[in-house]
Amino acid sequence: MRSATLDVPTLETLVSAAVAAPSIHNTQPWRFRLDPDTVTLEIRAAADRGLRHTDPTGRALHLSVGCALLNLRVAVAHFGWEPVTRLLPRPDQPDLLATVRLGGPARTSSPACLYDALWRRHSSRFPFSERPLPAPVLTELAEAAHAEGALLGRPSPGETDRLLRITREAERRNTADPDRAAESRRRVHEPNHEALGMPPATLGPQDFREQIPMRDFGAHRHPAVLAARPFEKRPTIAVLSTAHDRRTDWLRAGQALERVLLVATANGIRSSLLHQALEWPDLREQLVPQPSDRRGHAQMVIRLGYGPEGPASPRRAARQVLVDGTPSIPG
Repeated sequence: MRSATLDVPTLETLVSAAVAAPSIHNTQPWRFRLDPDTVTLEIRAAADRGLRHTDPTGRALHLSVGCALLNLRVAVAHFGWEPVTRLLPRPDQPDLLATVRLGGPARTSSPACLYDALWRRHSSRFPFSERPLPAPVLTELAEAAHAEGALLGRPSPGETDRLLRITREAERRNTADPDRAAESRRRVHEPNHEALGMPPATLGPQDFREQIPMRDFGAHRHPAVLAARPFEKRPTIAVLSTAHDRRTDWLRAGQALERVLLVATANGIRSSLLHQALEWPDLREQLVPQPSDRRGHAQMVIRLGYGPEGPASPRRAARQVLVDGTPSIPG
């Protein structure tokens, strides 16, 4: 186990692990700062990287930061420290979303498979096979969400069809809304050091049956431009939800989402996120069970399956997201 002294290479590895997390439209809306006196890493919202039209409340931004927070916790434990986490620790600083203090020796070791998976995990927007997910793996995914205070529901085939219909309606609205469509188009870039949005190669084809509504980041849906392929007839869909819908719940949901995605990756399962319906309040309400069973608040719709890995979206380097650069740390 490493000593309590945090050196610069380890700091950069911890931040790089956090930055490997998914974020809406690959906006990477976070900044990190180290308090060397308490050996505490702060995660702050980068409001300038938010999506004003797609995410006006900042819910998806909080989920994104929650994903990064989970990765940071896994990495801190991997290096032998206990990650002491606080959410929204200073009400007078609303942009400070979480802190992770490097405590004493880790009480429980972080599973090595999760640390390995966080470097390999990325969304795959390509067709998956019809091979069903084993029941023990589905149980493990549900337990991963529960460990972070969230619920991972597995809808029935009929309920899955209903959720996909709602998502298709949301995608239709997004494409038709000029502000949201323009915001989405601005996130599509060839990889370079300045624009780290969605490289075209990562977007994948559209489902020619239009059963699975893959997001059209270009907002054009023109067959001469947008490739179409058959996707799985019976997709495996899961809905992540929380009992409440406060900022802390959004951060917890992000941690639960990332733990689910890491466990899926460790089991060789690909994933993509169907976020469209969550961007419209009236449609988001319909993602939870029908009124007689209504409980909780939907936070993410996840598509899971076996299929191609697909290319990864670029990430910003640790030094780009550390406030004031990497500090000079003694020892």
